[in-house]
Amino acid sequence: MNDQYQALHQTFRWLVPAQFNIAQSCCHQWAAGPAHARSIAIFYEDENGQREVWTYGRLAEAVNQLANGFVKLGISPGDRVAVAMGQRPETVVAYLAIYTVGAVSLPLSTQLDFDAMEYRLRDSGAQVAVIDPTSSPALLVAADHCPQLQQIIGVDLANERILPWRSLMARQPATFKPVATRASDPAILLYSPENARAAKGVLLPHSALIGCLPGFVASQNWFSKPGDVLWSPADWARAEGLMDALLPTLYFGHPIVATPGAFSAERAFDLLQRYHVTHTRLCMAELRSMMQSHGASGPDGHRKLALRAVVSAGADGDPAVRAWCESVLGLAPNEMFGRAEMNCVAGDSNTRWPSRPGSMGRPYPGHQMAVLDEQGRICPAGQVGELALNRYDIHGHPDPALFLGYWGDEAATRERFSGDWCRTGERASVDADGYLWRAAPAEETFAPECAQPDPIEHPDISR
Repeated sequence: MNDQYQALHQTFRWLVPAQFNIAQSCCHQWAAGPAHARSIAIFYEDENGQREVWTYGRLAEAVNQLANGFVKLGISPGDRVAVAMGQRPETVVAYLAIYTVGAVSLPLSTQLDFDAMEYRLRDSGAQVAVIDPTSSPALLVAADHCPQLQQIIGVDLANERILPWRSLMARQPATFKPVATRASDPAILLYSPENARAAKGVLLPHSALIGCLPGFVASQNWFSKPGDVLWSPADWARAEGLMDALLPTLYFGHPIVATPGAFSAERAFDLLQRYHVTHTRLCMAELRSMMQSHGASGPDGHRKLALRAVVSAGADGDPAVRAWCESVLGLAPNEMFGRAEMNCVAGDSNTRWPSRPGSMGRPYPGHQMAVLDEQGRICPAGQVGELALNRYDIHGHPDPALFLGYWGDEAATRERFSGDWCRTGERASVDADGYLWRAAPAEETFAPECAQPDPIEHPDISR
């Protein structure tokens, strides 16, 4: 293989416009053109096999209706709006409507209990929540202790405390002038670690999506091409689902497959084949489940799959899983590393540079990373320290992937930095060729992957 890494990393330049809005880039710009407005944004299939297809035009109309509804409810730029729903079209509409009005989304996993939901709602000061049946029991209990939560909008719910989604949407026009936001304006408030009750709120700007794009494109073996379709079971309330799957796919104007419910190996094979999925993100436990359930040949012998990339975390550290992916899925998985504070910043791209099994990969173009000792000094090759991301790329330009800070906790934000280096909490070393190698973790900043619920102007980096 021709190793293109150094050329890509050295020549990459960030193109971050002064004004940038996630909803504009992921929805409204595509709906503005009649041809692309008819293209598919979402393939939806629920647990009972009921299916829907949403075009970018339909998505934009619904986003505008909900944006009008949010304004009627008193939501202003900077206000926090909670979204506690699984993978479904209304979840996409809710996120994009929040960004359209300049507000800040508060993703809440449907797996959270009421104590965890209450903490996040109270700490963030969320005024409105959008929920569905998967989250309603916990959130309604939590809402009793959140006086600042003024309104709950419910999808497929009948409750006197809840404003029905359909009723709200039916009264709103399908046009809305998006609020102009700066790239540095806050857009997303993720609480990390996900499984902790008193978690830190990680505040991300609109530009954080731009910061994810080089790693997304590279890890997905140079997404996007005509016909590309992405599916991942990763929770859209977590960084790996929202920032590594949903928003980047829509940014490039391609379809994403939305499938609520628990992961199963059989369903995964079925979805990959039936929707001609070209790109996916599957965690280590999911890949191992697929391997153990169907062995070396897949469920019905070698099914014909359209996959061009599989992104995972930890799969390269398991030779059996890697070999199975190459044999049955047709390609080796690309390792990808990120944190809520700086997502999708290092990993593999096995069509552009060679991977080293067991390694975390290399820093993606646009990101300057190093291993630091306890005094904040850069460690030499082979020495274990803490992996860190610099505020600036190798050319001295600000890295848009970096978070704005911890919500309401300036002291914790300062503690995260050693000068211009933002520490990731990951113990690692770097070899002489720039590959990163994981050591014993210093801390957990994401919940364990794969936890399942209980029964316009924009940078062009696609070339």
